[in-house]
Amino acid sequence: LPRSLPLSKVHQMPTRDSAWPEGTPCWFDCQVDDTKAACEFYGRLFGWQIEDGPEEFGGYLMAMKDGKAAAGIGPKPEGMPMPSVWTTYLAADSADAVADKITAAGGQVMMPPFDVADVGRMFVGLDSTGGAFGVWQAMSHNGVGMCNEPGTLCWNELHTRQYDEAKRFYGEVFGYSYQGMMGGSENGYATFSLPGSEDGVGGICDDTAMPDAPEAPTHWLTWFAVDDVDASTALVAELGGQAMMPPMDMPVGRASVVAGP
Repeated sequence: LPRSLPLSKVHQMPTRDSAWPEGTPCWFDCQVDDTKAACEFYGRLFGWQIEDGPEEFGGYLMAMKDGKAAAGIGPKPEGMPMPSVWTTYLAADSADAVADKITAAGGQVMMPPFDVADVGRMFVGLDSTGGAFGVWQAMSHNGVGMCNEPGTLCWNELHTRQYDEAKRFYGEVFGYSYQGMMGGSENGYATFSLPGSEDGVGGICDDTAMPDAPEAPTHWLTWFAVDDVDASTALVAELGGQAMMPPMDMPVGRASVVAGP
């Protein structure tokens, strides 16, 4: 829940009505045990309006903010035990071409790319350090329609204990270049930029360089913008969630990390 983060020019537009450039974190969704409870929690926390999806989408719900797509919420697949986590989707001009690049770079494609009606083409992959992420090729759904506003996506970052390998993998697949935050040295954290740009669209964090980082597998972390980090973190607790990292000031803003109920 950051108050502000130094996002790239590609992410600084509050609204967007076209496909995101390849490699940009463009969509995120959460698979949960109880979609009704999740809708109540996130709806109150972020002011989302939750819309039912078509029946053929298996109970997938669309969270809207001021009439723009903000996030997805869906039920977990039957018979597949998994934690309730947010999945970050990276934009692709061609999901099939990106799938080939993932395999060539030492990652895995969990299922072949498939069409989601006329909405988009997608799959879920694993990077070479075991981190899961989605790939989204836009058709009628471009991804987030609003960002950098309270209650919407403002940043995505990969947390890993294999920092150099993760940088190599995503560099080969999406052509990322890397630089330190706010023009400084990396020191265990690099922002990544799309080819031909120096503007960061996300980050990679070396958890071995963070003394308080838990021993966790590689994972993507999604950040939501809010007006008041302390008030939003208190509301999380009121709604049955908990703070994993209490509100604190950082060079880029004030932030906390929370878990829903």
